[in-house]
Amino acid sequence: MAYTDKNKLRVVYGDYTLGVHGDGFDYIFSYSQGGLESIVKNGYEWLYRCPKPTFWRALTDNDRGSRFHIKSGSWLASDMFIDCKKTEVIMDGELQKQYAPDNNSYGGDVAAGEIIVKYTYETVSNPVTTVIVSYTIDVTGNIKVDVDYTGVKGLPELPVFGMRFIMPTLADKYMYKGLSGETYPDRKAGAEKGIYEVSDLSLTPYLVPQECGMRMDTEWLEITRHTSLDNSRTDSSPQTLRIEENDKAFAFSCLPYTASEIENATHHEELPPARRTVLCVYGAVRGVGGIDSWGSDVEDDYRISAEKDIHYSFIIR
Repeated sequence: MAYTDKNKLRVVYGDYTLGVHGDGFDYIFSYSQGGLESIVKNGYEWLYRCPKPTFWRALTDNDRGSRFHIKSGSWLASDMFIDCKKTEVIMDGELQKQYAPDNNSYGGDVAAGEIIVKYTYETVSNPVTTVIVSYTIDVTGNIKVDVDYTGVKGLPELPVFGMRFIMPTLADKYMYKGLSGETYPDRKAGAEKGIYEVSDLSLTPYLVPQECGMRMDTEWLEITRHTSLDNSRTDSSPQTLRIEENDKAFAFSCLPYTASEIENATHHEELPPARRTVLCVYGAVRGVGGIDSWGSDVEDDYRISAEKDIHYSFIIR
């Protein structure tokens, strides 16, 4: 059925997924995979895997020198494996019964002014903690993402906290408004605020592949791709996805690899072919230190306590 009402979302309740559709956009939320499974904008797919919370950044020489990986290495496991405990769907302020057989009461097209899909994740850390990710979709197709981490006493310091989006193909470039160059919480003094374009997504050529590419204090980000995994697609024009700050600026990295892929390589030739775009949008980032590489830890002001709650929010437009 063709979409006709631009003043409402079209919602489709399935047994394993929830479809949210509007003028020029189609989103699929998965119950079985525990996340936002598909973002299609004007017929163009932006997701390869469901976005999940991320807790790990690849080690730096300074991290190894201070043995940070020994103290906080358990976060790598939570970064790779996380358990979705609960999925909630809220339509126009009312909690829905989205699972069969209750959802059989819905017709093929349900109109809504707003949809909220909320995922509750549990980490594999010891002790465990939870992260709640809420997606709020309005009739224009904007997705407001709220991410809430619950601090638990006894957990080691976090390397980062954010959301990881993996896109199907390598981006052509990205443009952002924020600080110039590669920046971290303790490496911002020489950066200038402005609008910058980056067309080279390759890693910084350190002797050993390691953490790189962080951009702090970002107001907005636009990622451009023209390639697709859809072999039937004949239009190869550039497509852009925009992410904006909501209540405060965010940090991000946009690279061809996940943190675990970088961690696994001791030389650049050991990295896999650059075939995906890994976008991480962060609400908290640990500093990189650099006082020396023989044992000095990051200064206290630039550490992330896992015993305190963390909240941040951004908008996908």
